Amino acid sequence: MSVTEMFSYIQGFLSADQDVREDIRKVVQTLEQTAREILTVLQSVHQPSGFKEIPSKCAKVRELFCTVRKQITDLKTKFPVEQYYRFHEHWRFVLQRLAFLAAFVVYLESEALVTREEVAQILGIEVVREKGFHLDVEDYLAGVLIMASELSRLAVNSVTAGDYTRPLRISNFINELDSGFRLLNLKNDPLRKRYDGLKYDVKKIEEVVYDLSIRGLAKEQESSVEK
Repeated sequence: MSVTEMFSYIQGFLSADQDVREDIRKVVQTLEQTAREILTVLQSVHQPSGFKEIPSKCAKVRELFCTVRKQITDLKTKFPVEQYYRFHEHWRFVLQRLAFLAAFVVYLESEALVTREEVAQILGIEVVREKGFHLDVEDYLAGVLIMASELSRLAVNSVTAGDYTRPLRISNFINELDSGFRLLNLKNDPLRKRYDGLKYDVKKIEEVVYDLSIRGLAKEQESSVEK
């Protein structure tokens, strides 16, 4: 093979690779649009009247996740399954965002931490790497940490809406989450930096709870509910 033939072959390989990446980018753009639509629906829970609408908003989001599953099914067809990590960077951010949205909607429904398996099921993907397109554990953890920031915001807005017991429940949940992350030896730099943000979320929620306890609001609401 001559030098010219060799570089012509390489150019053909590069062109084919670029075509695959362009196909992936197009599908990822549709995923990002759906993720924005889901986020828009969930953002309404931060409004004073939003807490009453949580069940209906979660139901709407569940419907939108059906669209997500179809889009991911399309994405799977754009590259060889064994080359997942070769193209991972194209969908890593949106997958983390979708993991966050899945975690947030599950929390709103049950006030529980979503498992990696549940997120994978919601998105219509695998957990085990060998089975194909899957939810990497670091992408799952990143999504959970994004949710923690959203919950700190929810704790503040709960007080504005007159719900004084919700911040206490969020505080207990976030503290348990923080304890769980402390058990991990995080060597992924972006993930470790995101975990550093959890400390500020814990502090922010603690300040909300402290303010409520000083003013006696949480106890007053608990007493009125019991009556």
